[in-house]
This record gives sequence, C-alpha cells and structure tokens, in this order.
Amino acid sequence: MLRFSDFKPVSLDDRDLFSRHYRQFPQVHSDNTFANMICWNRYADYRFAEVEGAIVLSSTIDGVTSFRMPIGPKNPDLIEDVIDLALREGGDTPLWVLDPITEAWTRELYPDLPLHPDRDFFDYIYRSEDLAELAGKDYATIRRQVNRFGREYAYTVEAISEENINEVWEFLVVWCEWRDCDSEPILAYEKEAILFAVNNFFAIGLEGFIIRIGGTIGAISIVGPVNQEMAVVHFEKALPETYRNIYKVITSETAAALRDRYRYVNRECDMGVAGLRESKTRYHPACMVEVYHMTRSDLEAFCR
Repeated sequence: MLRFSDFKPVSLDDRDLFSRHYRQFPQVHSDNTFANMICWNRYADYRFAEVEGAIVLSSTIDGVTSFRMPIGPKNPDLIEDVIDLALREGGDTPLWVLDPITEAWTRELYPDLPLHPDRDFFDYIYRSEDLAELAGKDYATIRRQVNRFGREYAYTVEAISEENINEVWEFLVVWCEWRDCDSEPILAYEKEAILFAVNNFFAIGLEGFIIRIGGTIGAISIVGPVNQEMAVVHFEKALPETYRNIYKVITSETAAALRDRYRYVNRECDMGVAGLRESKTRYHPACMVEVYHMTRSDLEAFCR
C-alpha cells in the first residue's frame, strides 16, 4: 500500500533524478517541471515518491493535499494505489491529470470516471518562431508596439550569466518594491520563488535573458526546459511604467533566443485572471495543455 509517509520533499539534490526520469517520460505541463516545484516549494510543498519505476507527485497548499497520476510505465495497479491514497489523504479535489497521454489512458481504464477540466490551469503553448517573428496580421498590433519600442530605446539583449546575476537580483528587488510583493500572500510567495530561482540559478539548471536600456536592466526572463522540444518561461518581469511595451519586447526576444533549440515555448497558465488570459490569448497559442481533476465524490462513487 502506498502511504503519504513514502513521499519526500523535492530538493535541489533531486535535479538529476528528475532529469533522467523526464528524459524517459517527457512532460508537457510546466507544473511538473523540477524548476517549478523547487522554486515554489514553500508555497505548495511539493513531494514525490518513487514506486515501481514511476514517480508520483503531491502538493499541499494551505494544508490541503492533492496527488497526480503516476509518471512512468503504464501500471494499472499503481494507479489504483494512487486513487486509494488520494482518497485517504487528499482534499475535495484529491487527484489531478496534467498530460494528454495520461488523460487518454485514464479514460481508457476508467471510462465511467469523470475528469473535470480546469481551464484556469491550462498551459499556453506557442511556436517559438511565432513569438520571435510576430509575423502576419494576427500579430500586427504587437509587432507595431515592439517596433516602436525599438525606435524609442536603444536596447540590448543578453543572457543571464555569472557576471550579471547580481544585477538581476537587484532588479528583482526593485520590481518587488514597485509591485508591493509583500502586500498579498500570493505575491509574497512569488517573490520568494523568483529570488530562490536567482539564488540557485545554475544549480537548478535555468537560463534567462535581460533587456538592458542605457546600461540599466528593464526586463528579465527566467527559462527552463520542459522536454526536448519545449522550454517554459517560469518568470518574466519588467518595469512597464518606466518602459512602455517592454513586456512585449522581452517576450519576443526570449523566444528569438530559444527558437534554434526549442520549437515551442510554454508560457504557463493564466490562473483565471481575466487580464492575463486576454494577454496570453492575444499571442495566439498553437495549443493548450489541458488539466483535469477528479473530485472526492467521484472517486468515492467509483470505488464502491
């Protein structure tokens, strides 16, 4: 029987383990990436268990735990164990599915078990070339704004490195003061997550890019791998009141820097925030990574 005591916290020491496992079982949703879990661990208390060649993930937010379907070989017995564990230890939505392959297999195994889509947590996936080039009528407005920015500011783009990482830290301190990160709990967690990312940038295996204007950093992006074809922008921060349209510039320049290595850019979910959803939709995603959950009542009815 799988027990919650079998799970251990995700730590920096687990980077190679997740890297090896995800090479064998590639992921598509940003929330399953090692970087996301390690950076947001104070918020979501990510844990994992290694079971029969698979990894089972859990997260606990505000004292409520949920689990995810196993990542690994198809193993119906293990899924039954995870369902049982989710009922014993999870909250009202105790079990989640974050990738289309597992979703399809779950529906095949349990055609009568409802899977509820959660649109707020669908990841937006874009073609790197689309974001880099901004070609065609769909991007006409954004392209004009980016071009106008280039006329107004003589900016440069550079990769985050050991030589400028301290400047990135200083920029984020300024950004957090401007955004008043300590005013709301979720912003305070985001501040902690992004500063952890910078403090452990190279140990986590991140990369990133800077927009510099007159020697001053105006925007940064922090990026990590999802799979061989996809990178994810974990963080993207700018000072839009100082430099109008700079967010559009860092988005495009980040994609331009990635497109030779990654066909797709994952820009995570919109969390149901109306303005964020409008902004992400405006960039015309190539597809979405859908997310589904199972409710406690569904699982209880299924297990009777």
